[in-house]
Amino acid sequence: MVLTWADGRLNAIDDRFGRSDAVSIEAIRYLNPVHEQRYVELLELRGDLEQARALLADSQEALEYDVAGADDRGVAYVQCQVVEPVDELLSILREHEIVLDWPMTYVDTEAARGLEVTALGTSRAIQHAAAALPDGIDLDLQRLGEYDPGGGQSSPTLTARQRELFELAVSEGYYEVPRETTHRELAAKLDLATGTVSEHLQRIEATLAARYTSAMR
Repeated sequence: MVLTWADGRLNAIDDRFGRSDAVSIEAIRYLNPVHEQRYVELLELRGDLEQARALLADSQEALEYDVAGADDRGVAYVQCQVVEPVDELLSILREHEIVLDWPMTYVDTEAARGLEVTALGTSRAIQHAAAALPDGIDLDLQRLGEYDPGGGQSSPTLTARQRELFELAVSEGYYEVPRETTHRELAAKLDLATGTVSEHLQRIEATLAARYTSAMR
Protein backbone atom coordinates (compact mmCIF):
# COMPACT_ATOMS: atom_id res chain seq x y z
CA MET A 1 0.00 0.00 0.00
CA VAL A 2 0.97 3.65 -0.34
CA LEU A 3 0.20 6.01 2.55
CA THR A 4 -0.09 9.75 1.99
CA TRP A 5 -0.76 12.56 4.45
CA ALA A 6 -2.99 15.59 4.05
CA ASP A 7 -0.04 17.92 4.72
CA GLY A 8 2.41 15.71 2.81
CA ARG A 9 4.65 15.08 5.83
CA LEU A 10 4.92 12.24 8.35
CA ASN A 11 6.59 14.32 11.07
CA ALA A 12 8.65 17.48 11.60
CA ILE A 13 11.85 15.78 10.44
CA ASP A 14 10.15 14.62 7.25
CA ASP A 15 8.92 18.19 6.76
CA ARG A 16 12.40 19.69 7.11
CA PHE A 17 13.91 17.27 4.61
CA GLY A 18 10.93 17.71 2.28
CA ARG A 19 11.59 21.44 2.06
CA SER A 20 15.30 20.94 1.30
CA ASP A 21 16.65 20.86 -2.26
CA ALA A 22 20.02 19.55 -1.03
CA VAL A 23 19.10 16.25 0.65
CA SER A 24 16.10 13.92 0.80
CA ILE A 25 14.89 10.89 2.74
CA GLU A 26 14.62 7.97 0.31
CA ALA A 27 13.33 5.29 2.70
CA ILE A 28 12.75 4.40 6.33
CA ARG A 29 14.84 1.28 6.86
CA TYR A 30 13.54 0.69 10.36
CA LEU A 31 11.39 2.34 13.02
CA ASN A 32 10.69 1.12 16.55
CA PRO A 33 9.54 2.52 19.92
CA VAL A 34 12.30 2.43 22.54
CA HIS A 35 10.46 3.68 25.62
CA GLU A 36 7.62 6.01 26.53
CA GLN A 37 7.21 8.89 24.09
CA ARG A 38 10.35 8.03 22.11
CA TYR A 39 11.14 5.95 19.05
CA VAL A 40 14.16 5.38 16.84
CA GLU A 41 14.31 5.27 13.07
CA LEU A 42 16.99 4.52 10.51
CA LEU A 43 16.62 6.78 7.48
CA GLU A 44 18.15 6.24 4.05
CA LEU A 45 19.43 9.56 2.70
CA ARG A 46 20.45 10.91 -0.68
CA GLY A 47 22.19 14.23 -1.20
CA ASP A 48 24.31 16.56 0.92
CA LEU A 49 24.98 14.69 4.16
CA GLU A 50 26.34 17.81 5.88
CA GLN A 51 23.02 19.50 5.15
CA ALA A 52 21.29 16.45 6.65
CA ARG A 53 23.26 16.93 9.88
CA ALA A 54 22.31 20.62 9.92
CA LEU A 55 18.61 19.83 9.44
CA LEU A 56 18.64 17.29 12.25
CA ALA A 57 20.56 19.65 14.55
CA ASP A 58 17.89 22.29 13.94
CA SER A 59 14.99 19.93 14.66
CA GLN A 60 13.50 19.88 18.16
CA GLU A 61 11.97 16.48 17.37
CA ALA A 62 15.39 14.83 16.80
CA LEU A 63 16.55 14.18 20.37
CA GLU A 64 19.69 12.30 19.32
CA TYR A 65 21.10 11.51 15.89
CA ASP A 66 24.07 10.34 13.90
CA VAL A 67 24.68 10.46 10.13
CA ALA A 68 27.03 8.12 8.28
CA GLY A 69 27.85 7.62 4.62
CA ALA A 70 29.94 8.78 1.70
CA ASP A 71 29.39 11.00 -1.32
CA ASP A 72 25.65 11.53 -1.73
CA ARG A 73 24.41 8.33 -0.04
CA GLY A 74 24.05 7.78 3.68
CA VAL A 75 21.91 6.77 6.63
CA ALA A 76 20.74 8.66 9.67
CA TYR A 77 20.06 7.06 13.05
CA VAL A 78 17.54 9.32 14.78
CA GLN A 79 15.91 9.10 18.20
CA CYS A 80 12.68 11.07 18.07
CA GLN A 81 9.96 12.32 20.32
CA VAL A 82 6.70 10.53 19.50
CA VAL A 83 4.10 12.86 18.00
CA GLU A 84 1.01 12.32 15.88
CA PRO A 85 0.45 10.68 13.49
CA VAL A 86 3.42 8.37 14.24
CA ASP A 87 2.13 7.49 17.72
CA GLU A 88 -1.30 6.58 16.36
CA LEU A 89 0.17 4.52 13.52
CA LEU A 90 2.38 2.55 15.92
CA SER A 91 -0.62 1.93 18.15
CA ILE A 92 -2.62 0.57 15.21
CA LEU A 93 0.20 -1.83 14.30
CA ARG A 94 0.38 -3.12 17.88
CA GLU A 95 -3.38 -3.40 18.35
CA HIS A 96 -3.94 -5.37 15.14
CA GLU A 97 -0.67 -7.32 15.30
CA ILE A 98 0.54 -6.09 11.91
CA VAL A 99 4.14 -6.69 10.89
CA LEU A 100 5.92 -4.39 8.43
CA ASP A 101 8.38 -5.60 5.81
CA TRP A 102 11.22 -3.09 5.77
CA PRO A 103 12.15 -0.72 4.27
CA MET A 104 9.27 1.71 3.75
CA THR A 105 10.14 3.57 0.57
CA TYR A 106 9.17 7.12 -0.32
CA VAL A 107 7.37 7.42 -3.66
CA ASP A 108 5.83 10.27 -5.61
CA THR A 109 2.07 10.12 -6.14
CA GLU A 110 -0.23 12.45 -8.05
CA ALA A 111 -1.30 14.16 -4.83
CA ALA A 112 1.85 14.17 -2.70
CA ARG A 113 4.89 12.24 -1.66
CA GLY A 114 3.94 9.04 0.14
CA LEU A 115 5.34 5.92 1.76
CA GLU A 116 5.12 2.53 0.06
CA VAL A 117 4.51 0.00 2.83
CA THR A 118 4.33 -3.80 2.76
CA ALA A 119 2.16 -4.98 5.67
CA LEU A 120 1.99 -8.62 6.80
CA GLY A 121 -0.93 -10.08 8.72
CA THR A 122 -4.27 -11.80 8.33
CA SER A 123 -6.72 -10.30 5.84
CA ARG A 124 -9.08 -9.43 8.68
CA ALA A 125 -6.36 -7.71 10.71
CA ILE A 126 -5.17 -5.66 7.75
CA GLN A 127 -8.74 -4.59 6.90
CA HIS A 128 -9.38 -3.50 10.49
CA ALA A 129 -6.04 -1.66 10.65
CA ALA A 130 -6.81 0.17 7.40
CA ALA A 131 -10.23 1.19 8.74
CA ALA A 132 -8.60 2.54 11.91
CA LEU A 133 -6.27 4.96 10.11
CA PRO A 134 -6.69 8.50 11.46
CA ASP A 135 -8.25 11.31 9.45
CA GLY A 136 -5.82 12.94 7.05
CA ILE A 137 -4.06 9.71 6.09
CA ASP A 138 -5.04 8.14 2.76
CA LEU A 139 -4.33 4.53 1.80
CA ASP A 140 -3.90 3.44 -1.81
CA LEU A 141 -3.88 -0.36 -1.97
CA GLN A 142 -1.39 -1.47 -4.63
CA ARG A 143 -1.67 -5.26 -4.43
CA LEU A 144 -2.69 -8.20 -2.23
CA GLY A 145 -1.24 -11.68 -2.11
CA GLU A 146 0.68 -14.33 -0.29
CA TYR A 147 4.00 -13.26 1.18
CA ASP A 148 7.07 -14.87 -0.37
CA PRO A 149 9.66 -15.21 2.44
CA GLY A 150 12.31 -16.21 -0.09
CA GLY A 151 11.73 -13.21 -2.29
CA GLY A 152 11.58 -10.58 0.39
CA GLN A 153 9.73 -7.41 -0.43
CA SER A 154 7.52 -7.39 -3.49
CA SER A 155 8.91 -5.92 -6.66
CA PRO A 156 8.72 -2.12 -6.69
CA THR A 157 5.97 -0.52 -8.77
CA LEU A 158 5.63 2.84 -10.47
CA THR A 159 3.08 5.36 -9.27
CA ALA A 160 0.43 6.62 -11.69
CA ARG A 161 2.38 9.86 -12.19
CA GLN A 162 5.62 7.96 -12.82
CA ARG A 163 3.89 5.67 -15.34
CA GLU A 164 2.52 8.72 -17.17
CA LEU A 165 5.99 10.27 -17.42
CA PHE A 166 7.68 6.99 -18.35
CA GLU A 167 5.17 6.27 -21.13
CA LEU A 168 5.58 9.81 -22.48
CA ALA A 169 9.38 9.53 -22.33
CA VAL A 170 9.28 6.27 -24.31
CA SER A 171 6.82 7.60 -26.91
CA GLU A 172 8.82 10.82 -27.36
CA GLY A 173 12.07 8.92 -27.89
CA TYR A 174 13.83 9.79 -24.65
CA TYR A 175 15.41 6.32 -24.54
CA GLU A 176 16.39 6.24 -28.21
CA VAL A 177 20.05 6.54 -29.22
CA PRO A 178 20.57 9.40 -29.76
CA ARG A 179 17.81 10.86 -27.60
CA GLU A 180 14.96 12.51 -29.44
CA THR A 181 13.68 14.66 -26.57
CA THR A 182 14.93 16.37 -23.41
CA HIS A 183 13.90 16.81 -19.78
CA ARG A 184 12.79 20.35 -20.62
CA GLU A 185 10.51 19.20 -23.45
CA LEU A 186 8.97 16.45 -21.33
CA ALA A 187 8.44 18.93 -18.50
CA ALA A 188 6.62 21.33 -20.84
CA LYS A 189 4.23 18.61 -22.02
CA LEU A 190 3.33 17.64 -18.43
CA ASP A 191 3.42 21.16 -16.98
CA LEU A 192 6.17 20.21 -14.53
CA ALA A 193 9.47 21.78 -13.53
CA THR A 194 12.50 20.42 -15.39
CA GLY A 195 14.12 19.43 -12.10
CA THR A 196 11.00 17.50 -11.10
CA VAL A 197 11.08 15.52 -14.35
CA SER A 198 14.77 14.76 -13.83
CA GLU A 199 14.12 13.48 -10.30
CA HIS A 200 11.10 11.43 -11.42
CA LEU A 201 13.09 9.77 -14.19
CA GLN A 202 15.88 8.87 -11.76
CA ARG A 203 13.33 7.26 -9.44
CA ILE A 204 11.67 5.44 -12.35
CA GLU A 205 14.97 4.04 -13.58
CA ALA A 206 15.96 2.99 -10.04
CA THR A 207 12.60 1.23 -9.58
CA LEU A 208 12.86 -0.61 -12.89
CA ALA A 209 16.45 -1.60 -12.17
CA ALA A 210 15.41 -2.98 -8.76
CA ARG A 211 12.58 -4.93 -10.38
CA TYR A 212 14.99 -6.37 -12.96
CA THR A 213 17.50 -7.33 -10.28
CA SER A 214 14.76 -9.01 -8.23
CA ALA A 215 13.58 -10.99 -11.26
CA MET A 216 17.12 -12.22 -11.94
CA ARG A 217 17.51 -13.73 -8.44
